[in-house]
Amino acid sequence: MKKTENKKTIRCAIYTRKSTEEGLDQEFNSLDAQRGSAENFIASQESEGWVALPTHYDDGGFTGGNMDRPALKQMMADIAY
Repeated sequence: MKKTENKKTIRCAIYTRKSTEEGLDQEFNSLDAQRGSAENFIASQESEGWVALPTHYDDGGFTGGNMDRPALKQMMADIAY
């Protein structure tokens, strides 16, 4: 008899940021590339129960020098729930 494992689902939020708005109007931009990279990494961990959440938390044109970023604040509020 084969033993089945009950893996815990690990929900992964993806946050992307670019400090300037330059290039964000392009069809594919830095935020898209960051998200794609994170999605690929999460997919590589699927056997461990990792799953990417569908919500996009993107802050284009916001400095990383402080926490005053709308998408970051929204993500933190969502995961605190």
